Amino acid sequence: MSGTRARWIISLSAALIAAAVTPASAEYKVGFITSLSGPAATIGVPYGHGIAAAKEYKGDIDGEAITLIQLDDGSDPSAATRDTRKLIEEDKVDILIGTATSTSSMAMATVANELKVPFIALSPIKPPAAENGERWTLAVTQPPPLMVKVVTDRITQDGVKRLAYIGYSEAWGDFVYNGAKAAEKEGGLQIITNERYARTDTTVTAQILKIMATQPEAVLIGGSGTQGALPLLTLSERGFKGKIYGTPAIVNADFIRVGGKAVEGILASGGPVIVADQLPDSHYAKKISLAFREAHLKANGVPSTDSFAPYAFDAWLIFADAAARAKARAQPGTPEFHDALRKALFSVKDLAGTQGLYNFTPDSSYGVDERSLVLMQLVDGKWKYAP
Repeated sequence: MSGTRARWIISLSAALIAAAVTPASAEYKVGFITSLSGPAATIGVPYGHGIAAAKEYKGDIDGEAITLIQLDDGSDPSAATRDTRKLIEEDKVDILIGTATSTSSMAMATVANELKVPFIALSPIKPPAAENGERWTLAVTQPPPLMVKVVTDRITQDGVKRLAYIGYSEAWGDFVYNGAKAAEKEGGLQIITNERYARTDTTVTAQILKIMATQPEAVLIGGSGTQGALPLLTLSERGFKGKIYGTPAIVNADFIRVGGKAVEGILASGGPVIVADQLPDSHYAKKISLAFREAHLKANGVPSTDSFAPYAFDAWLIFADAAARAKARAQPGTPEFHDALRKALFSVKDLAGTQGLYNFTPDSSYGVDERSLVLMQLVDGKWKYAP
C-alpha cells in the first residue's frame, strides 16, 4: 500500500470517528395549536400572528434551528385533543403551545400530562393535578383572579356598589365571575346578576333585559373578542348609561370593530404591551414590547392591535429561555430533554416579556404578579393608559 493511500485511509477513519463522537446539531420542535377557524378564531388568529412574530424575532436557540409545526383545532376541544396527540406521537415535538379557548387548552394539558411533554397554555386554565409532584403545564397569561382583581379594585375605587355580570357559559365565564365574587366577599361590592351566553349566540337580549331590571350601577363583561362586544351592543340599544368594565380578553381589534361606539369608554385590565408607547422608559415591558410590535409588523404585514398575539410571543420567549438551559442536560427530541425542559421552564426567573415579568417555580403554573397588568380605557377607538 502506498504511503499516500495509507494517509488517505487514516484521515478518512479519523473523520468518521470524529463524526461518530461529535453530537448532532440540535433541532428543536415546537407544536403550536390555535383556532384559525370557528367561533374562537377572533382570538386564535392573533395567536398565530404572535407566533409568527416570535419566530421572526428569535428563529433559533444559540444558532440551532427551531422547527414550528402549526395546526388549526377549529375551536373544537376534541380536535385539540387529536392534534396534541399527533404532534407528540407523530411529529415528536419537544413542547406544545396553545390554544384559543380555556376548554381546548385544558384538553391539551390533559394529553401533555399523560405523554409527559411540556405545554405552555395561552388561555387561562387550571392545570391538571401534577403526577408524582411533576408539573407539565404552565400558563403564560395572568391568572384570572388577578385579571379580575385589578378591575374590581378599580370598580370599588370608582364607588360602584351594585355590579351586574354577564359572561360566557363556559370556563372563561366562570373564571371572571368567580373573581368578581371574591371581590364581593371583601365587602363594599354586590354582584347582583350572573347572566351567561354561548360563544355562538347571536343575541343576548333576554339576559340584558334581566340585567336592566336590576338597575346596576355598572356591568362587568366576561366575554372575549368579537363575542365580547355583544352584551355592550345590547346594553347600548337599551339605553344603559352606567359604567362598563372588562378583562384582557376583550382587548382585541375585532371587539372594537364590531362594538363601534357601543364599546367606547369601557375600562379594562390588560398587559402593558397594549400601551407600551405610553409607559415610562424604565418599565420592564417597554423595550421588549416595542421589539414585539416591530417583529409583528414584519412577520404579518399588519400592526399588532390586540392582547392575544403578545401571549404567544411571550410563550416562545419562555420556551427559548428554558430550552437553552435544558440543552446542557439532554438532546432535543428525547424524553430526557422533555424532562430537562420541564424543569427549566419551572425555573424561569425575571424574564421580561410583553405581558409580564415571568418567574415560574415548581409549585406554580402561573408566573406573574400585579406588575403584569395595567388599566386602560377605550377612547376614540384606541386604548389609553389609565393609571
